[in-house]
Amino acid sequence: MLFGMAFNALCLALCIALGAAEFGPAPRITWHLKEINLMHFHVPGISSYSTLLLSEEKDVLYVGAREAIFAVSSLNVAEKLNEAYWKVTDEKNNECAWKGKSKQTECLNYIRVIQPLNDKTLYVCGTNAFQPTCDYLDLTDFRLLGKSEDGKGRCPFDPAQSYTSVMVDGELYSGTSFNFLGSEPIIFRHSPQSQLRTEYAVPWLNEPSFVYADVIRAPANNLQGDDDKVYFFFTEVSVEYEFFSKVLIPRVARVCKGDQGGLRTLQKKWTSFLKAKLICHSSENNLIFNVVNDVFILKHPDLTEPKIYGVFTSHLNNVGLSAVCAYNVSSVEEVFAKGKYMHSATVEQSNTKWVRYNGEVPKPRPGACINNEARAMNYTSSLNLPDMTLQFVKDHPLMDDSVTPVGNKPKLVLRKVIYTQIVVDRVKALDGNSYEVMFLSTDKGMLHKAVSQDTEMRIIEEIVLFPHLQPVQNLLLSNKEGKKFIYAGSDTGVVQSPLAFCEKFTSCKDCILTRDPYCAWHPVKHSCVNILQESNADESLVQQLNGDASQCPDSDEIQNSMKHTVKSGSTVELKCSQKSKLASLVWQFNKKALKTELPKYHPLEHALVIFSVTERDSGIYECISQEEVGDIKVSQVLLKHEVELEKVPATLESTTHLYTEPEAKSQTTTMSTKVLELSTRKKTTAQILTTPVAVTGVSTRLLESTTALTEMHSKVPEVQMEKAMYLTKPSDCSLLICLVLLFALLFLILLAYNCYKGFLPNWCLPIRTLLFSGKQKTPPDYSDCEQGVKENLVDSKCSPSQFEDTQKIPHDTGYETELDCGNGTVPQAVKPDESGTDQPFDVKCDLKYADSDGD
Repeated sequence: MLFGMAFNALCLALCIALGAAEFGPAPRITWHLKEINLMHFHVPGISSYSTLLLSEEKDVLYVGAREAIFAVSSLNVAEKLNEAYWKVTDEKNNECAWKGKSKQTECLNYIRVIQPLNDKTLYVCGTNAFQPTCDYLDLTDFRLLGKSEDGKGRCPFDPAQSYTSVMVDGELYSGTSFNFLGSEPIIFRHSPQSQLRTEYAVPWLNEPSFVYADVIRAPANNLQGDDDKVYFFFTEVSVEYEFFSKVLIPRVARVCKGDQGGLRTLQKKWTSFLKAKLICHSSENNLIFNVVNDVFILKHPDLTEPKIYGVFTSHLNNVGLSAVCAYNVSSVEEVFAKGKYMHSATVEQSNTKWVRYNGEVPKPRPGACINNEARAMNYTSSLNLPDMTLQFVKDHPLMDDSVTPVGNKPKLVLRKVIYTQIVVDRVKALDGNSYEVMFLSTDKGMLHKAVSQDTEMRIIEEIVLFPHLQPVQNLLLSNKEGKKFIYAGSDTGVVQSPLAFCEKFTSCKDCILTRDPYCAWHPVKHSCVNILQESNADESLVQQLNGDASQCPDSDEIQNSMKHTVKSGSTVELKCSQKSKLASLVWQFNKKALKTELPKYHPLEHALVIFSVTERDSGIYECISQEEVGDIKVSQVLLKHEVELEKVPATLESTTHLYTEPEAKSQTTTMSTKVLELSTRKKTTAQILTTPVAVTGVSTRLLESTTALTEMHSKVPEVQMEKAMYLTKPSDCSLLICLVLLFALLFLILLAYNCYKGFLPNWCLPIRTLLFSGKQKTPPDYSDCEQGVKENLVDSKCSPSQFEDTQKIPHDTGYETELDCGNGTVPQAVKPDESGTDQPFDVKCDLKYADSDGD
């Protein structure tokens, strides 16, 4: 078994590393919030809308949030009916904070249990600052009765802990943690008659994460005389497998509703508790999904037995894969009723192992409900079961056999999506067949609607539920005929969504191609309608779930059109968009296929761009959507574009010929060349000042040419044609003028800066003195020093008397060196040699380098 797990993990890692393939179908359509009108409920200052309870008889949805309980209309959740606030006291809040919890977040009261007790009372429980408390909510005036019962075993301590609960005939069944640290998991039944719980032992529950609980009723007048059963679904750390780290295993556990515990063994403990492994494995991709996120049990009159749907992910390497597996309840019952048990055994050179138990099983069968077989053996209650049976189930709660899915494979495997919640509806289509439609929420606030047809799984649409990417914490389905909705709760609010958006499809082909069991085309209304809302629906409704749109009349096809009048040589954009992600766009021009390639055409995702439009491009462009459904290709025209050139007056045509003759083109080209040469010629200031004659000559020639063009233009009538008027528009030279002015400004700034720094000749200094007379310091009087290097003698004389009065501070160069005199500056006065002997130099300069070590 160890090698099998290692092999599966290795295959999974290889699959991820190689990027095996895209898994699962893509959603055909995505509906954004701005496209659909969803009902939202949110109260400022309130968060964590994670508990939902629907009363279909009263059309009321109860919402449990942080320190508040709300009643809203199930037909429009934006309509608030009642509210009740349940806040923690300051004493409990401070006590919780003293234990190391967050005073602002964790030490508040999160409502985690809302269950119906009777028609007038709800049973509610909250975390209550890590002191779980339960109370009763009176629906008459919508207020808490203040009984404040201890909520241990019924509600988690930590709002982040997993939990689940279900009310069965006035008794609360819950799966949660029983202590502050969350280290004691428990499956608990709270009732006035008897309270039962699981054994606190690793073989019973090993770090479980509860996700769902529900009751499955025994069929009336069944031959076995079986009991109602409550199922719990969770993920826990495996005890039967060993790996490098903890291995998570999805489980299903079951207890009997009539269980009363044992008389001596398992007193006040479950005598019918058994658990088994859920298999969700894709053999095609060799992927194992070992974490169950949510479960939904579909109960429908058309079904011979309930069906269990679960959404799974894989925690190995966090691969970002989700799967949906379906199980028959009979498969689960067969494992518990006929499967092999596991028991702990000591294996050589190893710790305790869990292996299959092949010994004798006592009778009545351990973990079984009290049925006709047990009654025939005079066991009418769990209280009188033999100790051998009770001791066996205490030591062997884990089954060796596993529950396999329908078809031995997942119904859906999807990549880059993490499903959080699931609900399933069953709808009867117009073809007489019933389809099971799955609604799957994601950790990014999306809702996927998927349906299985002919062994093909399709995701009909994707709905954006919340404006921000946030996980959906709860999902609820209304089963009331004609009023079916989906309710989703998150940290910021509750959203109500219809089961289908049939009215969004405006053509018959669109309505058929969606292949939604809820939608059909109404030929009389010329609209796509929801078959559940058409009480008087007749046989004229068109619905083909195979995508065959041949029954659609041509008159129902979209006939939208747009007209574009463009100038010759310009560019035009023809817009066209479609909702279906499975379809492709093609273009037709005058009823012929158009090859959209550069440089003439540039196809975009939602448009077609045509460059340099000419007379040959005038005509009708059709945007066509093509979608393949099996062997059928369905095409429909989405939009028509009529493109035509702007008509030019006759006078404009005769004028245009003047400028299209070769001679006129030559003259215009020569003139443009001269203008460009003049504008781009670079001259210095001195050159411009010293060559006025040349500039004047060019200016004279330009003036003459411009005069000639002006005379020619005076003979041309005023028209709106660019080829006739662009030479006479002063705005055409605006860019050139701006560039010239910019360069002139930069030259003046540079000239002023150099003058200020004293870098220019003496003719600039008077101007500088005038401008900065109040700020200018007297420049240092440098004496002329001749420096030369000769082979025998170097004469360099500088009068030291000039520097006796003023000491100059050298410019900081960043080096710690002695002052030099290489630039003729003498740092200090030097006295002549007392001996009077002439020295080669009158000034002493001890040269030191920047990198030399100073004394």
